[in-house]
Amino acid sequence: MDVLEHYGNDTLASVFVAQMRREDPRSVVEFVESVQPPLSREEKWVIIVSSMFGCPIGCMMCDAGGDYAGPLTSPEILAQIDECVLRRYPDRRVPSRKFKVQFSRMGEPSMNPAVLETMRALPGWFDAPGLMVSLSTIAPARASGFFEKLLHIKEEMYRNGRFQLQFSIHTTDLEKRRALIPAETWTFEQIAEYGERFYNRRHADRKVVLNFAPLVGYPIDATKLNEHFDPEFFIIKLTPLNPTIRSMDHGIRSVLQHGCPETCMDLMNALYDEGYEVILSLGEEVENRIGSNCGQYVQRMLSEGRRPEGAYDVQLYRGQM
Repeated sequence: MDVLEHYGNDTLASVFVAQMRREDPRSVVEFVESVQPPLSREEKWVIIVSSMFGCPIGCMMCDAGGDYAGPLTSPEILAQIDECVLRRYPDRRVPSRKFKVQFSRMGEPSMNPAVLETMRALPGWFDAPGLMVSLSTIAPARASGFFEKLLHIKEEMYRNGRFQLQFSIHTTDLEKRRALIPAETWTFEQIAEYGERFYNRRHADRKVVLNFAPLVGYPIDATKLNEHFDPEFFIIKLTPLNPTIRSMDHGIRSVLQHGCPETCMDLMNALYDEGYEVILSLGEEVENRIGSNCGQYVQRMLSEGRRPEGAYDVQLYRGQM
């Protein structure tokens, strides 16, 4: 793996651009390391890796979609994590109380079996007592075999809250959801059935996350949600839509704004009334300028030569560590 460039700053987040295969110019990926102020790196450190070259899904708001050139191997996924860890901890001892490896930068992880191989390898790859993993997925209909194996890996290796499973939902309007996520996915009933099997209270598991970026014109009906997803098993996460070229081109606008939680108070109250716990994840707005947030992909901006307002300020953040 050759690191071609990095953007960001050491106090918040950095995006690494790397070519995995020297003979193949299409084998470029991005991965991210970040902290969550005011927490120190010793308290929480997050590494976000890519599992594919491009992505075959093409979600309407995601800059990492398109230009699909195949899956990464497990060694290539591990190399991204190694790059971040060995820069700071060459002895492979990661002291972070919460060391989170997140499969959500580029690619749909459930469509790459090497993700499972990587998860099996991670506990022995570093001396990292705080290791936990997170997988974010649209739940492709053809990935049922992956999810069965994932359940077994979680049971064997990631009990006691060391696994976070997130399903990207975004709207309860199924027709509009299909437009946002143009792929054959599990139904809400299938996601609910699997989630109830996945969450094991006896093993101190984390509840399964239903992730929403509330969008103008894309309804989130808390009552309809509760018809499918039992609050005993599922928790709701609300995040702003991060500025991307694709969301700009499609005219998609976020309801939730950075620093303005009141923009979603009615929705949050409706979810509370249905018995849900709600995570309001606003993040740091400067991460949009770095390009490290979910759905962002610096290479798209560089290839197209344009950027949304408030995002991808590569001249300011290039080369900072």
